[in-house]
Amino acid sequence: MIAKINTGNSLYGALAYNQEKVDEGMGKVMASNIVCEPVDGCFSVQGCAADFARWLPSPEHLPTKKPVIHISLNPHPDDKLTDNQLADIGREYMDRLGYGGQPYLIFKHEDIGREHIHIVSLRVDCDGKLIKNSFEHKRSKEITELLEQKYGLIPAQGQKQPELWQLTQVDPAKGNLKKQISAVIKPLVNTYKFQTLGEYRALLSLYSIGLEEVKGEVMGKPYRGLVYSALDKDGNKVGTPLKSSLFGKSVGYDGLEKQIVKSGEQIKQQGLRERTRTVVIVAMNTAASESELRAKLRVVNIDLVLRRNDQRRIYGVTFMDHESRCVFNGSRLGKEFSANVFNDRFGQQPEPENKQQPTTQSGNITQIEKTTPSDIGNTFGNLIDLLTPEQTSVSDDYNRFQKRKRKKKRLYGRQH
Repeated sequence: MIAKINTGNSLYGALAYNQEKVDEGMGKVMASNIVCEPVDGCFSVQGCAADFARWLPSPEHLPTKKPVIHISLNPHPDDKLTDNQLADIGREYMDRLGYGGQPYLIFKHEDIGREHIHIVSLRVDCDGKLIKNSFEHKRSKEITELLEQKYGLIPAQGQKQPELWQLTQVDPAKGNLKKQISAVIKPLVNTYKFQTLGEYRALLSLYSIGLEEVKGEVMGKPYRGLVYSALDKDGNKVGTPLKSSLFGKSVGYDGLEKQIVKSGEQIKQQGLRERTRTVVIVAMNTAASESELRAKLRVVNIDLVLRRNDQRRIYGVTFMDHESRCVFNGSRLGKEFSANVFNDRFGQQPEPENKQQPTTQSGNITQIEKTTPSDIGNTFGNLIDLLTPEQTSVSDDYNRFQKRKRKKKRLYGRQH
């Protein structure tokens, strides 16, 4: 079992992310601790956020800028656990990590082909003090190993990238395209860095997913949106396109714009571009053909997507570095990686016959090496009818709930 710990300042955002899964029928609340439980059992983001916020002191007295902790516990896909066992694992994990006396909610997710749990809690106790977090990740690993033994789980040793274990190519023949696409795009947005929608689109093509931008007017107001589609082996759309609002704000236009800005900052600060550039240069200098170049790049966990027009001319080059989780258009790495350079070198070569699996460590995704052109900014008149303006996002700053703090004595929910 692999544990992933994230901290942040967005209480509302953490709760809303999990509630989206519940609303989409791909998750449910498993257990709660020191949280008021609704009579009908239906938790709401607003109600839970207000309840959690009662524990927090005023912003000026917070001992940390990141008072929220969001944990995912990921058993191996072959582990078969009941809901009660998953809830018990979540509670015991929180107790041993030092959060047993904190308010928290345990959510079960089923959105990526395997069951796992998410836990949202606070890092600040009722006295306004920061929960002891020294060696937290080391202690977390020790706890998961203990729980593996106790519940007879498959050891996590050697397992990597838990959020990508079950990312598989979308298959229209299996039906429920919404669920299939959702199971891919959300983990990708959460784990990969890209600086343009074009780079994001190239990443999606590995999973047979297309992305298009739609612009128009709704009730006299300008509107822009995104739609996702399943793609066949030739990169053609299959089935009805699905508007991004069906999958949540994080994979919509505004959410991706934020991710693009954040990605650019991380790539620059961490010097991630140079790693990819250096590796690609070595591969290109020793590869005599496109197939050989792809093979050399796969060895170092990099996928290559070349976009060709009907005349087989290469007009786009994108590298997916799965080691650093970064996506780069060729020109972003340098002029020597531009589409023109690749076309002069590989443009007339036949397309590789054997489609290799991409090099992501999940190892079960079929690569699409040819996609159809789709320019950002075009208007797709036949898709306008699908779209309605996405609602303005509710502020995810927990401070808004501070104003609604109740003065009466706390009412705690059922203890588990």
